[in-house]
Amino acid sequence: MKTVVTGGCGFIGSHIVDELILEGHDVVVIDNMSAEANKDFYKNPNAEYINLDISSESMLMSEDLPEKCHWIFHLAAESRIQPAINNPIHACKVNVMGTCNLLEYAMRSGAQRFIYSSTSAGYGLKNEIPLKETMSRDCLNPYSSSKLAGEDLCGVYYSLYGLPTVAFRYFNVYGDRQPLQGQYAPVVGLFMEMSKRGESMSIVGDGLQRRDFTHVSDVVKANILAAKTEDKSAYGEVFNVGTGTNRSVLEIAQMIGGPYHHISERPGEARDTLADNAKIRRILGWEPTIDIEDWIEQQ
Repeated sequence: MKTVVTGGCGFIGSHIVDELILEGHDVVVIDNMSAEANKDFYKNPNAEYINLDISSESMLMSEDLPEKCHWIFHLAAESRIQPAINNPIHACKVNVMGTCNLLEYAMRSGAQRFIYSSTSAGYGLKNEIPLKETMSRDCLNPYSSSKLAGEDLCGVYYSLYGLPTVAFRYFNVYGDRQPLQGQYAPVVGLFMEMSKRGESMSIVGDGLQRRDFTHVSDVVKANILAAKTEDKSAYGEVFNVGTGTNRSVLEIAQMIGGPYHHISERPGEARDTLADNAKIRRILGWEPTIDIEDWIEQQ
C-alpha cells in the first residue's frame, strides 16, 4: 500500500518524503504549494504528487486519493503564528477541518498509522521550562489553538475509532530547505539569508528570548520511529520533539555573524521554550543528534 505525506513539498515534509523513498516506500504527496514563507517547493522524482485543498470536504471524494493507504504523515497546515493572527478563520479551516478530513481519509483507506505534526506553541507563557506534555495548555493565538485542536482530534480517532495516531510538538525546527520568505519565516533561515545578502538581521524585541532549536533530520527520525513502532503505549499520545537545550535569538545572530538591529516585539509569542524530551526517548527511543552551533559553523 501507499504512504501519504501531506505538505510533502515543504520544509519538513519534503525531508520525510526523501527518507521514505530511500527506504523503498511508495509515496504519494498531497500539497497545494500555498505556503507563503516557502521560496521553493521540493519534489522527489520518485514520488507521486497530488494538488488538493485538505480543508475542502470535497477532498474526500477525490479520485486521485489512493484507495488504500499504509501510513499517513500529516504536515500540511497554516504553520505561522502571525498570519494565523491576521486570518484566524483560514488557520482554523486548514488546521482543524483539514486534519479532520485527513483522519477520516485514514479510516476509509485502512491506514495503520497517522502521524500528526503539531507545535510547542500550545505551552504559551504560563508554563515554566522545561516543558512537559502533561502541562496545561496556554494557547496565545489561533495557530496554537487550531493545532492543538488537531491533537485532540487525533486522540479521539484513536480512543473512539481505534486509529493508531501519534502527535508531535515540534520545537523551532531548522535546517536545509527551511522557509526563507517574508518577515515571519523561521528565525534561523531568515537570519542566514539576511547575512548572506549583507543585510542587518532583524531581532524581535531584546533578542534574549530563548528557543529549543531542533534540526530537521532529528524531526524526520521521530516521524519514522512513530510510523514503525509497535508499542501501543505510543498510540493516541503527544510527544515533544526538541533537544532539551535552548539558545537565545541574540546568540543565534551572533553565531551567524554580521550586523543586526532590534524591532518591536510581537503579540502572542512565548518568551522561552525548552523541551522535556524524556517521554519520546523512553517510548520511541528517539534522541537528538545535531547541535545548532555545530550546524551553523558548517554552513
